[in-house]
This record gives sequence, structure tokens and C-alpha cells, in this order.
Amino acid sequence: MSESIKNRFLIICVICSVVAGVVAIQMVRIQNIEGAEKILAASENYQGVTRLIYPDRGSIYDARGRLMAGNETSYEIGLDLNSDRQPETIASVAASVLGLDYAQVLGYAEMTAGGGNPYYIVLDDFVEKDKIAQLEIIKEDYESRVAKGNETLPSLSGLLWTPHSQRSYPEGTLASNIIGFYSYLDRTGGAGYFGLEEAYNSQLSGTPREVYIAFDPQRLSTVEEVPPGVSLVLTIDREIQALTEQTLDDAIEWSGSESGTIVVYDPEDGSIISMATAPRLDPNEYWDYSTLFPNPNPYNSAISQTYEPGSVFKVLTMAAALDSETVERDTMFNDTGSFFIGGATIYNWNRGGWGMVDMTECLQHSLNVCMAWLATEMGPDTFYTYMRSFGLDRKTGIDLGGETSWPLKLPGDNQWYEVDLATNSFGQGISLTPIQMVMAIGALANDGKMMAPHVVKSMIINNQQYVVDPIVVGTPIKAETAHILTDMLVDSLQNEASNALVDGYTVAGKTGTGEIATALGYSSTETNASFVGWGPAEDPKFLVYVWLEKPSISPWGSEVAAPIFSELVSKLVVLMDIPPDNIRMTDKMQMTGQ
Repeated sequence: MSESIKNRFLIICVICSVVAGVVAIQMVRIQNIEGAEKILAASENYQGVTRLIYPDRGSIYDARGRLMAGNETSYEIGLDLNSDRQPETIASVAASVLGLDYAQVLGYAEMTAGGGNPYYIVLDDFVEKDKIAQLEIIKEDYESRVAKGNETLPSLSGLLWTPHSQRSYPEGTLASNIIGFYSYLDRTGGAGYFGLEEAYNSQLSGTPREVYIAFDPQRLSTVEEVPPGVSLVLTIDREIQALTEQTLDDAIEWSGSESGTIVVYDPEDGSIISMATAPRLDPNEYWDYSTLFPNPNPYNSAISQTYEPGSVFKVLTMAAALDSETVERDTMFNDTGSFFIGGATIYNWNRGGWGMVDMTECLQHSLNVCMAWLATEMGPDTFYTYMRSFGLDRKTGIDLGGETSWPLKLPGDNQWYEVDLATNSFGQGISLTPIQMVMAIGALANDGKMMAPHVVKSMIINNQQYVVDPIVVGTPIKAETAHILTDMLVDSLQNEASNALVDGYTVAGKTGTGEIATALGYSSTETNASFVGWGPAEDPKFLVYVWLEKPSISPWGSEVAAPIFSELVSKLVVLMDIPPDNIRMTDKMQMTGQ
């Protein structure tokens, strides 16, 4: 290499080094000058955008894993203001396909990014798949024309559609009173209402994350995945829920009732197997809520409507009297047909006296006078201590949004009178929700242990399933008391040849007929007809609570609610795979070698 060439090469190297140094110094200067961060950030906006990404809402499954609430794909329509656009074309297509306002879209499409304007504008959201399919066809048509060499043809460049999840309920109205609904008109302000959607809203929603999304398709693979919200597996069995709802609907129509509730509960662990109320909303069309439930109608009367339960309450009074050893099963009482207390006279439902009766007969004939006597024998302190131990002074804490309760009047309260001790003993002058009654009476079917009612069996978090443990909320009575009372109620139904009896199965239960309070006193024609029962009596697997509001065919729980219990249970035992008594007893004897 000649000397001149070497010199030229050295000069070039020096020049390159100087240029590189100048560039480096300039970059450092730029990074340190005032407003450099804004400049750099702005440049990033031309490469991509930071978006708040909302995770898929957690799904809800029944006890057997069948989907009750999930998500379907919907689309967000937006404009990328960094791209070259044909505003008239975009506005025309948006108006014709999406039904958007032409002038408004045109105004957005004519905007340029920066200078106070955003880089991305949302035009519409929760757009159905069929409309996206139309946009895809139009876009492909435009692009095929351009590909043939005519770049002046229409284009949808800059119009973007991004898929995301939308709440859906594949079973429609089924279990809607339990599930609730999710308002999705605005993903940033969406929320769950009633039922599970409300109670578990934060868990189902998950945690949104800010994610940088590059405009360059080659960089899309780096987008961080956002984990979905928590999914719920319920104690609700879809088939039993459908049976319960159909039974209730048929019962309301047959009896001429205004409304009603049926709850099927597992007294051993507190699981709600089914819970039916009327009316029911299709959560896919949640905007019909105000029409179906005009104020003050509750969304779920099982947990949100109090009423005077009437004679089904007598099982709690008898449980307290037996457990406190105020009486025994064979204690005799002379029923004269009336009982005077606190300046008022208590009468039996038929205004008659039954003479000498034992405690089982007090339940069998549903004697108000006997219950009033039991309450006074216990005294207010003992009676109300037991009622509070049954949880009647508070909400049950069931894991559903919208639960309510009515204060329990107690001695010393301004509104409590001596006669309340008597009337409360047979379920009048006391307001409770069906779920409060279910939880309390559940203790009689579960060796005295009272279990918290719940509808969530497990949660799925990051693909891991976590079981929700049952909760014992109290032991209001001894196991021995529970067994004695169950036997008494079995005998009571059988001796009465009750409409509640179930062929092949031994069940315990009690009817209830509660008069409805009005401004002029208690109505003699409008009642709350109820029945509560559990079985199989020797090892209860279910407790069923039936309440029909203002039946017109008959005011009596024994004629209206009891046969509904029998009808439901005769099918329930099949779905729950509970063999008849004779088969179970035979199997038990074989297992024990007897």
C-alpha cells in the first residue's frame, strides 16, 4: 500500500471517529436537555402505544364443571391516527356497517396525531362478530383492488378492530338469581350486580395491566399476557337447579301465588344445591332488570326478602325447649285453645282446644297455644338466647350480593312487648329471610351444628384449584336434641298422613302458614305458605325449604307447600342418587355383618 493511500485511510478514520464522537455527544446532550424525556416519549408513540389491558373475566361453572357464565369474543373498533387514511371511506363504512354517526367519525378520521390529539381513538366497543365479518369482507375487497395496481381506490387503512372478551351466560335465565349479571357497556366502569357477579366482582375481574403494544407486527409477540380473573366452581348442580326452578314455576301457577322461593341445602356442609326464586332475569339482557324487578322487588327473594315464616318456626322453639330441658319429648300439655299473655289472648289456628297432648302432638297439630306456653316456660332470656344462637339476629353471610336481614326485636327494645314472646314462638311478629331459616333449621338436621350457607365450592386461580372449606358458625343445640326433634317430626308427618310424605323415604318436616301483616292488622285471607323438610331422616343429605307468597288456591302450608316438597324430593333423590330406605338399610346391614 502506497504512502498516499495510507494517509487517506487514516484521514477517513479520523473523520469517522470525529463524526461518531459528535453524534454521541449530541445524543447525550439531547438526553439531558430540558424536555428530552417528552421528545423521546413522543417518538415512542410513533412506534407503539401503552394500553391498559383488561384480563378475561373469570368463568363460573356448576358443581359438575358445566359453564354457567363465561366470555365470548367481542371487538373494539378504533382509529390509528399515525396511519395514512381515507376519512370519507372510513366514515362511510363505519356508518353503514356499525351504525355510527358519519359526521362524528369523519371528524375523528381527519385528525392528525400529536399536538394535543391522541394517537388512537376508540370509535365503538363490544361489536359483534357478524359486523366484524362484514368489515373483513370490505377490507379484503379494497385490498384486492389496490393489489391490482390502482392505489387510488378506497381503503380502510387506519381502521382497527381488536378482539376482547364480553360476558355471556349460555344458560340464559337458569340460576340467574344466583349468578347475577355483569354490566359491560364500559370495560373501565363495568361491574357485577347481585349474586356471584357482585360478591366476587374483584376476584372475577382480575387485575388490569399496562402493556406496550408495538405497531410493528414483528414485535407483537413480545406483548405481555395478562392472566384471567379467578374462576368459580359452584355447589349448584345444573340439573337440580333446573328441576327446582321448574317445580317452583309450576307451583306458582298451580297455587295462584304471587311469587315464591325454593332452596335445596346440604345441612352437612352448608352447600346450596339449588336456589330458585321468581321472577328471573336473562343476564345476557340485563338492561331489562328495572322492568322485571320494579322497586322494591328483590332480585333474589331467598336472601333479600324478609317475611313472617309462621309455623315452620315452631321447630326452633321446640328445639330450644328440649335443649334447655324445659320439657321432654313426652311432656304433656293441656291445650285449652287459648293462652293469655301481656294483655292479649293467643289462639290456635282453628280456635279450638286439643286437650292433653305431648310435644310431638304439639308439632303435629301445629298448636300456637302450646308454643306460647313453651316460650313463657323458658322465659324471654332463654328463648331469645337460643334464637340468637340460631343466627336470627344477623345476616348469614352467604357469598351472594344483596343479602339483607331484619333486626330481631329483643326484650328491652322500644318496640318489644311481652306478647311478642308468645307470637314469636310460632313465627309471627318476627321477620326473616328464607336463607336465615334454612341455616338455622339446618342445625336440626346436622347433629346440632349450624353451617354457613355458600354457593362457591372452589376457586381456580392461575390454573390451580382451591377448595373452599365449610364453616361451622355455631352449635345452637346438642346432637341429642337434634336427633330427638327429627324423630318427633318424622312421627308428626306420618301420624298426620301429610301431603309432604315421599314414597320410599323417611323425611322429617313441618308446615307453616303465616298471616301477612297489613296496616289494619293481620290478613285472614293472605298468607305465606311454607314447608321445611329434610331427609333421609337417619342421615340427612338435603334440606328443602318451600315458600309460596299469597297463594290463592288455599291459605294453608299443608295444602300448598307440603305437596310441592313431596313432588320435588321424589325427583331430587333420583338426581342425587339416594336409594330408598329399604335398599339403604339392607346395604347398611350387609356392611355391618348383621
